Amino acid sequence: MSNVSTKAKNLIRRKYRIRNSISGTTERPRLSVFVSNKHIAAQLIDDTKHHTIAAVTTVGQKAATGTMTEKAAWVGSEIAKQAKTAKVKAVVFDRNGKLYHGRVKALADAARAGGLEF
Repeated sequence: MSNVSTKAKNLIRRKYRIRNSISGTTERPRLSVFVSNKHIAAQLIDDTKHHTIAAVTTVGQKAATGTMTEKAAWVGSEIAKQAKTAKVKAVVFDRNGKLYHGRVKALADAARAGGLEF
């Protein structure tokens, strides 16, 4: 088994282990973060209704420029703005199996600075 497939399997295993323990509700939706090589996306998800409340991505956005960490900070501030308009103050953070470091941390810090509590 190659090193790449082992890392991918471990990421999926971490992702499902995290998802088994957290869930988003109407009062406290789940803030799910997706990081690829070129783009970053974040969603506020109500798992009880299976409904996405708000979503932000860097795909096709002219305002999201700079390094990936800067793009992550932009996504975090934008998701905080959309959460404020949807009257959401507290969220459950779902890092999707990624380490809480670098881009994921930048997104979380920007969301906290925008007014989200988690």
